[in-house]
Amino acid sequence: MAAAPLLPALAQTHEHMEMTMPMPAKPQPKPAKPRPAAPRPAAPKKVAPAPRPATSVVPVPAAPADTTHHAGHEHSMPGMDMPAPPAAPAQPAPMNHAGHTEGMEMSGAQHNMGGMDMAHDSSMMHMGGMSHALSRNLPMNRNGSGTSWHPDATPMYMWMQHKGPWMLMYHAGAYARYTSQNFNNSGKRGHDNAIDGPNWGMAMAQRNIGARGLLNLSLMVSLDPLTETRGGYPLLFQTGESYKGQPLIDKQHPHDLISGLSASYTHAVNEDVDLSLYVGYPGEPAIGPVAFMHRISAMPNPDAPLSHHWTDATHITFGVATLGVRYKQFKLEGSNFTGREPDQYRYDFDRPRADSWAGRLNWNPSRSLALQVSRAFIKSPEDLHPGENVTRTTASVLHSKMLSGERHYLASALVWGLNEHGAGHRGEHAVLAETNLTLGRPTFYGRYEFVQKDSEELNFYSSGSTDNLVNSVYNIHALTLGTSYRLASLGGARGPELSLGGQLTGYFIPQSLQNGQYGVTYAGPGYGKLPLSASVYLRLTAPWMKM
Repeated sequence: MAAAPLLPALAQTHEHMEMTMPMPAKPQPKPAKPRPAAPRPAAPKKVAPAPRPATSVVPVPAAPADTTHHAGHEHSMPGMDMPAPPAAPAQPAPMNHAGHTEGMEMSGAQHNMGGMDMAHDSSMMHMGGMSHALSRNLPMNRNGSGTSWHPDATPMYMWMQHKGPWMLMYHAGAYARYTSQNFNNSGKRGHDNAIDGPNWGMAMAQRNIGARGLLNLSLMVSLDPLTETRGGYPLLFQTGESYKGQPLIDKQHPHDLISGLSASYTHAVNEDVDLSLYVGYPGEPAIGPVAFMHRISAMPNPDAPLSHHWTDATHITFGVATLGVRYKQFKLEGSNFTGREPDQYRYDFDRPRADSWAGRLNWNPSRSLALQVSRAFIKSPEDLHPGENVTRTTASVLHSKMLSGERHYLASALVWGLNEHGAGHRGEHAVLAETNLTLGRPTFYGRYEFVQKDSEELNFYSSGSTDNLVNSVYNIHALTLGTSYRLASLGGARGPELSLGGQLTGYFIPQSLQNGQYGVTYAGPGYGKLPLSASVYLRLTAPWMKM
């Protein structure tokens, strides 16, 4: 780094030396040309003294005057050979025992590097050990949930500090909200109001091991068991998991107290190739994109996607091991894991089974894009249907782009998922498209979903009599529009950020779901015409991370 500014100075020094220090070989012929007349007897007396002082100048006073030491480099004079200067000045600044450049202070998560945003220059991520959790040669911005990838241009919200050789990172998100589901159809199915608080927190610790190794430890917790005490928070048309022996319908299940406890080790074969091993109890197998809680495109929205159990529900799996190999911007992964979803007891550790398999291919073709395709064979995921297996296929595109201005960015996701339940069942599709436009303090966001859910999942059958039940697949469309505004940073510039927000969701459903129908355990009205749901909330998040 220091060699570059010295080059002009050295060039000037070289030029000055050529102008002030005569060369011994060239002065002798020059006096011979202006005096061609040989007959003059006095000519030899005048010419002879001229070369003598010229040759005597080289070794004496001019050399010390012009031969200077530039950052420890001495330039020898004989032959006027100017050696290339860069060796010593290019030496790195002193490093401390953690491998971080001394003099670069880290205050929480903020590095003042000329006001440069971390997401603008991913190469800066490698400074001071700030690397991806599963690669010493990738930027930290690429970290997703489990072993998944974000785009490199993804903004980050976190606290960060160094303890000896360890780099520690902390993430968190919590809502205090009021939600009203199907508020325009009082007395209809799914009509519910609640005050609740979805939340989660995460801590990561990583350090280099030797010249090529990287160790990463991760813990994720959620206080959902304390804030969602009725089996989950109300969410129209949401399904998946069970509570007190009944399927959860029109509710999003809470997450376990210990939602993630994992360790990974990565060996860098070279700059382009990594080999990694990830184990979690619980952890996240290589299925789908970054889980919704960790996607920047989904960050302002307090609700889980209706397609959660088509794409990323496996982000809490009690027992998982994943092997991965990265080549440049590609990564191929394979997982063995427990197929059964977490039970209703949110404070314990479920029994690991290692009975399911998954594979995923990731590709980041540019700093702004992260693509993946994955396929999983999940054994007996649902507690109420132990004999039913699921084959899940997903594909996704995540996009992030920093805009001009601090904290101005656009983050989006397009996700597709397919669940196949074996013979006698049609595959059910889900598509999600969401975006988050943040312009300093205000944020504008939206989410569109198309989900196919059958009569069994909704406990909503086509026949009006339990004697003649007809299993149907219902096409559900949901559109959410919302906005939030960052109010303040609590406890100083590096404290948690407080935002106020609200959103409205409209559901476009077939006529049969609007009318009253009968199920095995349910008989009553339908959802009504164009169900609407709304929420207002306060949100706390970790602070924006700036370099």
